[in-house]
Amino acid sequence: MLLSWNVTKRCNLYCEHCYRDSGPESSVEGQLTTEEGRRLIDQVKAAGFRLLIFSGGEPMIREDLTELIAYAAASGLKPAMGSNGTLLTAVNARELKDAGLGGIAISIDSADPASHNRFRNSADGWERAVQGIRYAQEAGLKVQINMTLKEDNVDEFEQVAQLAEEMNVASLHPFFLVPTGRAVNIEEDALKHERYYSVLRKVLQKQQTTRLEIKPTCAPQFMPLAKDMNIDMRYTRGCLAGVAYCSVLPNGEVHICPYLPVKVGNVREQPFDELWRENPVFRDLRNFKKYEGACGSCRDVGNCGGCRARSYYYSGGNFLAEEPWCYKRPFARKAMEGEADHGIGREGQGAVKPAAGWASDSSASMG
Repeated sequence: MLLSWNVTKRCNLYCEHCYRDSGPESSVEGQLTTEEGRRLIDQVKAAGFRLLIFSGGEPMIREDLTELIAYAAASGLKPAMGSNGTLLTAVNARELKDAGLGGIAISIDSADPASHNRFRNSADGWERAVQGIRYAQEAGLKVQINMTLKEDNVDEFEQVAQLAEEMNVASLHPFFLVPTGRAVNIEEDALKHERYYSVLRKVLQKQQTTRLEIKPTCAPQFMPLAKDMNIDMRYTRGCLAGVAYCSVLPNGEVHICPYLPVKVGNVREQPFDELWRENPVFRDLRNFKKYEGACGSCRDVGNCGGCRARSYYYSGGNFLAEEPWCYKRPFARKAMEGEADHGIGREGQGAVKPAAGWASDSSASMG
């Protein structure tokens, strides 16, 4: 199980899609103190979690970050971090490694620096992120590249994968845009219907020809689709929200996932391990009989589950609603039949074994 802790809302960038609506002017008032963070880490460990992802905002802004990472590592958790990479230096990368950080996910949304920089509202964000990857590798950290997929950059996936291979990172996780936070303003750029399905298929096909570990994120249908394509996956489930994953906000609020703005409690009011074990929202998410529509009747609800955040947005606030872009729905079945007719049906033989990843099952909020 893994938890994403948004340790701060402040960020040095102002990206178009930020789920936390972070930026340079974001307030840090009310965020968990160092001591409260230590208590949270103790409770996360007591709840049975293994991986703790330090995220934001930009976690590098938080002055006690290495102290919290060291405490998490000493407690027996595996600390990881999601970052835009622009604040990494040779010195602080080594400090993070020495504190016990196991790996870092850094966002690269295009192989074209200008495109990435426009999306991230930064004059040199791409260049600094790439340098940050090098600093992390030199410090001995495992590196993952996160790429947000949307209509205007989806054709660059192959180029970003090539860049990831050239930089010798461990993994590439393409995130399918979910309309939440500032991303609601670019909802029209989200992949939908046949486009969603065809891109997901393309991403899985890439796994067969690369040593990179490639994991589609916020696209849980990759699990049944990979099975249909005879591609072995090491993961157990597509959407882990509330089942084996959740998030804690800077102010201590516990949410189902970073992309799903449903508050289930606050660690300042109730210990996290109690919330995780007893909260009725989490219990509903673990009871697949509660799932509605196509998801509720699907035989793959156990290993897919549909994206709960996307279901929430497009249903108008029901996190148990059916996932709107599932490839198993009628429009997608027709697309599948058409592809099979053209000889691109069930691939899977001779796949390249991916590099061993450093994150367990999901990296949903790293970057």
